[in-house]
Amino acid sequence: MDPQPLLLVLLCVSLAQRTREAVEEPGVRRRLISGNGPLDLGQSWGLKTPLMHMKANLTEVTSIRSTFEFRTLDPEGLVLYGDTHAGAEWFVLGLRGGVPEMQIRKSGTIAAVTGGPRLNNGHWHQVQLRSEGHSVVLEVNGTKALVVGLHSQHAQQDTTGLIRLSLGGILVKDLELFNSLRLEMDGCVRTGNWLNLSQPWDTDLVGEPRACYAHIRRGSFFPGTGLAVFNTSGYPTHMGTGRSITIGIEGHIGDWTGTLLAILNSQHKAILTIAAQNQTQKLEVTFGERTDSLSLAHNELLLNLSENAMQIALGDKVVTELRDDTRDWLNIWDDGMLLAFGGVPNYRANTSDSQYLHGCIWGIRIQDRELDLDHALYKHSSISSHSCPASPDLLESSPLLTAAH
Repeated sequence: MDPQPLLLVLLCVSLAQRTREAVEEPGVRRRLISGNGPLDLGQSWGLKTPLMHMKANLTEVTSIRSTFEFRTLDPEGLVLYGDTHAGAEWFVLGLRGGVPEMQIRKSGTIAAVTGGPRLNNGHWHQVQLRSEGHSVVLEVNGTKALVVGLHSQHAQQDTTGLIRLSLGGILVKDLELFNSLRLEMDGCVRTGNWLNLSQPWDTDLVGEPRACYAHIRRGSFFPGTGLAVFNTSGYPTHMGTGRSITIGIEGHIGDWTGTLLAILNSQHKAILTIAAQNQTQKLEVTFGERTDSLSLAHNELLLNLSENAMQIALGDKVVTELRDDTRDWLNIWDDGMLLAFGGVPNYRANTSDSQYLHGCIWGIRIQDRELDLDHALYKHSSISSHSCPASPDLLESSPLLTAAH
């Protein structure tokens, strides 16, 4: 068998649970997964290691076609990876700008191609990958979308040895892509028909896997178990007017419970915290020794920092102003503070009093730039960066909630 069709084996990805590289860690329960059910790919933020992996003898490969269904609202991330010759040859399928991208490495040469329909519209798409000669063909919803080919006279013809497969991550320490790609992917796969490799897949899973939401809308979902942290120095004051900083957060504020936003100084001490309570329909703002309780009455919260003051507005109405003439917030911002969305970072051991947020944030903007939680300094893997659970009735009445960006 020509080694090029063997690249299609890399597409034989099981619908399985989270995995890591074959390193035993205390408290990690290793098990085998049959691959019969939907899999949420967004469960390992900040890790290169995959959700699941397996290896098989190349001589077992008899099929060069795979199909599966895929759904996401994420514009960029890795879906499938696989390799042969201990990682010397590999194949990658991902998204860039919401459209498919395939990259291949063979005999020291890398080829990449991007194109086809946008897949990050929140709908399920039927995906087929197959080999045609020296090319790999991607078909989406029954239409040929993308072709990538790579033929070398120096190709290795060895059809023995092992092939390694993975989903949602890679199996090598470093991957020299033709075009760099962010690995995190907030998406789901289901109903796969995967070549001929029927053996179970290996997973190192802490706890149970996160289920795919039945229906999704755009936003970031915080399930009440973690937070995301950014450094303000990445959003300097000169990006705006230079005289103020604006943070905008949209969502159905009345449905939120827990800490929405915390601003911490360089000593990791909270300067400002904003927390919501859906049972009382109140928003509590704590600034130093002062705490203001505000009624929830709008779907947009704006925080404006000027030289000596912080203003909080709900919609177009300023509801409170916090002043401290001893501090220049703009200089402190440029020097670097921490912005924590969804909780208060707690650096003391064995404590868990952060009051993590439970709810869907429709969008976050800093200096009128949309914030992508996948670019955080730290993000808890339980947070869905680009999707929130939604009711089918809501999606039917508001189709723009899943419109591709």
